[in-house]
Amino acid sequence: MTTIRPFKCDDLFRFNNVNMDHLTETYGIPFYLQYLAHWPEYVQVCEAPGGQIMGYIMGKAEGSVAQETWHGHVTALSVAPEYRRLGLAAIMMNILEEISERKDCYFVDLFVRVSNEIATSMYTRLGYTVYRKVLEYYSGDPDEDAYDMRKALSKDKDKKSVIPLKNPVRPEEVE
Repeated sequence: MTTIRPFKCDDLFRFNNVNMDHLTETYGIPFYLQYLAHWPEYVQVCEAPGGQIMGYIMGKAEGSVAQETWHGHVTALSVAPEYRRLGLAAIMMNILEEISERKDCYFVDLFVRVSNEIATSMYTRLGYTVYRKVLEYYSGDPDEDAYDMRKALSKDKDKKSVIPLKNPVRPEEVE
């Protein structure tokens, strides 16, 4: 049976099998620790019965309530190749959405590589829509654009947060 639990500091030394995928962004240890310190409820891990990490999600809450931009943000979601197609990503996304609902967020957003059609398709099945395209978003690959995908939560009754923008933006224009 899979266990979904809060990410612990020592998981940083056990999740290499998940981060080996070329589509997974790997960050420095201080970056992960910052998330654990500031948004611990948003950092979850899926663990196999034998203790191997199957996948993890990492996010945060950010924005402004006054401007109706308060939202949950998915910073990273990754599942080890041998555990894909089991529905783990959908389960972890649901947990992050529930946390964002409890925090009174208007929406949840994430960035995904335009070339990652499998992930884009999965997020679409989960109710996310492409809000805008961000040109040359990925620093390690300047030719790679990203989709900013969003899903409105119950606080956004009119679903204003997910009305797509017509023109692409540059990374420095992303709030």
